[in-house]
Amino acid sequence: MSAVHSVAVSSSAISRCPKNHHFLPASVSLPTTARPIFHSAFSGVSLHLPPPKVIPRRNSYVSKVTVMMVKPAIQFIQGTDEQTVPDVRLTKSRDGTNGVAIFTFDQPSVFDSSSELGDITGFYMIDEEGVLQSVDVSAKFINGKPARIEAKYVMRSLRDWDRFMRFMERYSQANGLQFVKK
Repeated sequence: MSAVHSVAVSSSAISRCPKNHHFLPASVSLPTTARPIFHSAFSGVSLHLPPPKVIPRRNSYVSKVTVMMVKPAIQFIQGTDEQTVPDVRLTKSRDGTNGVAIFTFDQPSVFDSSSELGDITGFYMIDEEGVLQSVDVSAKFINGKPARIEAKYVMRSLRDWDRFMRFMERYSQANGLQFVKK
């Protein structure tokens, strides 16, 4: 079903037209999908109709894209952000095809909440693009108490490296980190 616009033509405008031309009746309804062009001797102001307003149907499905900005975070237990800011060391192969990022967390906050929330299940780096994850996580203990966590993230392609660097750029901006080349 298409919307219909009504075009009203005043009788005074019609009476000024020469008698040998065809004209529209006083009220004409034109569907918006077909707007024929009428040629007449009318020398008045052209009539421009606004585009029709589309009213969505009740049963039609409209897909909406929602972009959510997520604060970059690191998690060891899914759903619980790590509050300790890590020391990060990067290595990259000479040909640039692979690399390793080693994260060291001294006195991480996950040890405070792990008894309530569960065990460490992995290393998750979360941002607006998605999740980067690794299961290469080890804990260091001093005198029987957890003191440090070391997590490794291996990048096996240039694409993985670029994605990791985008995460680190967002994470460093959110947490006040800076890059120091050694």
